[in-house]
Amino acid sequence: MGQQRIRMGLFGAATALGVVLVLLVLRPQVDPIRRAVSILMGRANPAEAGANFSAGGTNAVAKGERSRLADDLNSPGGDVRTDLRLVNRIFIAYRQALHTGNPVGENAEITAALTGRNKIAFAFIPADNPAINSKGELCDRWGMPYFFHQLSGEKMEIRSAGPDRRLWTDDDEVLTP
Repeated sequence: MGQQRIRMGLFGAATALGVVLVLLVLRPQVDPIRRAVSILMGRANPAEAGANFSAGGTNAVAKGERSRLADDLNSPGGDVRTDLRLVNRIFIAYRQALHTGNPVGENAEITAALTGRNKIAFAFIPADNPAINSKGELCDRWGMPYFFHQLSGEKMEIRSAGPDRRLWTDDDEVLTP
């Protein structure tokens, strides 16, 4: 009976130690998620979102809270270069939050991932954003779908057709990170 208590005590201590070790190992993975969520909510610039997040801080997303990152996309006060930078920031936030590369596929597939069809079910761009057309494609300020060209797992070239609404012409605007 005494040996059984000793074994149970050792088992309990080993379990507690295992939980502590797991928490210590996983703790560094929490801060990048908090940074990405903060960027998504428009509370931080990706370049400024350092490691200054405290555990239990105010940067967690409340249930039902919307990403505000795409709110200024195609706004009358902006321009196409600003729009391209905003879309790039959304890709950065996606990569940071999901710990993966950019979404892949055609525009509609990429937009689907950005609007919540991803492994964390978070809409980086709300599905009702006016920049998304009836086919589910993310569009530039002239209503034309962006052309996304995957350069690598973490680099996405973003192309707007420009005012003539035709890709591959002289007035196209391109952001290559």
